[in-house]
Amino acid sequence: MAKIGYARVSSTGQSLDVQLEKLTKFGCTGGDSRIFSEKKSGTVNTRKELKACLTHLREGDTLVITKLDRLARSTLHLTQVADDLNQRGIALKVLDQDIDTGTPTGKLLFNMLASIAEFENAIRKERQLDGIAKAKNNGVQLGRKPSLTTKQLRELKQDRKDGLLIRELMKKYGMSKASIYRFLDVGKKTEEIEQ
Repeated sequence: MAKIGYARVSSTGQSLDVQLEKLTKFGCTGGDSRIFSEKKSGTVNTRKELKACLTHLREGDTLVITKLDRLARSTLHLTQVADDLNQRGIALKVLDQDIDTGTPTGKLLFNMLASIAEFENAIRKERQLDGIAKAKNNGVQLGRKPSLTTKQLRELKQDRKDGLLIRELMKKYGMSKASIYRFLDVGKKTEEIEQ
């Protein structure tokens, strides 16, 4: 009857400290208990530590997380995980939302919060797409600025025609070899004897 913790943040710049502290305080360390943690987006299917955590769980154990969105990428995924845990006799405890699927009330709250979380994600994505469309309509250039202006691109191609070596073009334009080839419309990087 171990308490197995799982902590996750979306990017390498974020800290797991708060989650790890809460899981440790709840008793997810020592004895048979342990904590799995990783820095991966929730939308990523291949979360090695989550897979290891779910594999590690045994009947009678409790999977402990701080929030529902730390565990699954959608309501469907969350429901699948919860159903799998239920069939294997494993409880799910969500600390910040005080959910315990070992109780009928906890199961109901779990399903309601999962649906709300997915709805919020869908609304956020819709707003983001609306914002991008509005910015494009207002003439905002999205994405990275081009490395070269049209004039510089013409100069680059002319320099190459005039016999400048790739390494010389790299130095002149402050670009990588791959970028120079890309701008020269060379399909495949062929090794040239020029070094």
